[in-house]
Amino acid sequence: MTDQSERDVRDVRDVRVVVVGAGFSGLGAAIRLREAGFRDVLVLEKAEQLGGTWRDNTYPGCACDVPSTLYSYSFAPDAGWSRVFAGQEEIRAYLAATAERYGLAEVLRCGVVLHEARWDASAGRWRLETSDGSYSAAVLVMATGPWHVPRTLDVPGLDGFAGPVLHTARWDDGVDLAGKRVSVVGSGASAVQVVPAITGRAASVHVFQRTAQWVLPKPDLALSPAFHQVVNRLPGARRGLRASQYALQESFGYAFRHPGLARLLEAGARAHLRLSVPDPQLRRALTPGYRLGCKRLLTSSTYYPALSRPHVRLHATAVSAVRGNEVVGADGTVAETDVLITATGFRVGELSLAANVHGTEGRSLADVWGGEPQAYLGTTVGGFPNLFLLLGPNLLGGSTSAITVLEAQLAYLTAALRHLDPGGGRALEVRQGVQDAHNSAVQAALATTVYNTGGCTSYYLSSSGRNTFAWPWSTPRLTRSLNRFDPAAYVWQTPRAPLPAARTAPDDGIPTPAHPQRAGRPTR
Repeated sequence: MTDQSERDVRDVRDVRVVVVGAGFSGLGAAIRLREAGFRDVLVLEKAEQLGGTWRDNTYPGCACDVPSTLYSYSFAPDAGWSRVFAGQEEIRAYLAATAERYGLAEVLRCGVVLHEARWDASAGRWRLETSDGSYSAAVLVMATGPWHVPRTLDVPGLDGFAGPVLHTARWDDGVDLAGKRVSVVGSGASAVQVVPAITGRAASVHVFQRTAQWVLPKPDLALSPAFHQVVNRLPGARRGLRASQYALQESFGYAFRHPGLARLLEAGARAHLRLSVPDPQLRRALTPGYRLGCKRLLTSSTYYPALSRPHVRLHATAVSAVRGNEVVGADGTVAETDVLITATGFRVGELSLAANVHGTEGRSLADVWGGEPQAYLGTTVGGFPNLFLLLGPNLLGGSTSAITVLEAQLAYLTAALRHLDPGGGRALEVRQGVQDAHNSAVQAALATTVYNTGGCTSYYLSSSGRNTFAWPWSTPRLTRSLNRFDPAAYVWQTPRAPLPAARTAPDDGIPTPAHPQRAGRPTR
């Protein structure tokens, strides 16, 4: 008769690589790993559909603030974006089409929640407990992203508000804003998009701004079919367009690393404010008191005009309380409200599921980090063998496309796994001294950037003032660093029996596009 322990072992499903999350990072990881010959890959997604942040954020006006040509996989360009900056629905459709194009349905498991991941040193594997049962994985890839856990409004009386309360990342399309008195709390990236989108429907809009933001104009032009026909016919035109947008983004990054140059960008932002807002009092309220780039740089050509409309009012104050149907500002402002929208962003410095991932000593990532995430090259963490973070600590910034960073990390991930298999290594763990030296260099370099010296409070910084988000050097330097996998940076453990090597046969059935060099517009 089989005892319980034997049944438990029998019921555990063994997988070579488990990827958690099915947004840009998770889907990209699955595609690149399978292309590299790692066939035994499984993607677990807690939601019922893929898409990540572009599935969750469906608020009116939601769009990307990086040009579409750059905010897409280099190996799967969309040849038919409708605008320079694609909207949420189009990006979500692009991800779905790319997943279908690369045959990810066979490795994607939606509706599966990861409850716990615990490193089993004796087996050299990750033990995963999920809503779909138990899994065992040689490699665990966390692809949950920094824009995942909403930052909620916490003020007295909010629970007693009679109307709907909508966070921009948890939008309810069933709430009708037509003719309603709407209050919006926040002035960041989602606020500058949602406010212009709702002013045409709402009877009144009150915007509560705790901190003024730097806003540059957004050249969000429609891209006609004729434009795409021309670009597709010219050899190298699409690659050149992507390269030019990359160079423009890098120019912003250079200014952020040399704060004196940020004043040139500030002059452009001030001119944009003057031309868009005729009311001098409103202009003063919208003028930031810190260096441009200290917070996430915003782009919009519609936000300032929306604030100038007669039924829209800006309150340059934080929200201190909610009383019945009244939203109360810290300066005593009161706004009668039917619908409350909280555009309060995300808990960017808190990796989703960090409290659920336990390493060699049984401690969770959350406990080890203590609110200040750090990793080696934003990817591996001492004490957590065979764990890889995508878009991890200190990899992004105010100008870089997250997809550019992601693809560099995916090259690092596949290189690490290639070293893991041929040598029969059961596990690799970054040396603590290597990780500490890297992070010391990162923090020293950040000390002179606008992220740290700009005079503001931002999600780049922890409560103690440590920058846990930004990469202090150029994107080319980041790419070069991730393109060089150094085995000497890691401690290697040898198993009792080597793990099976990746299958790399050319006829292993890896789905690939029929014409990857001229990827057309995916079916919507």
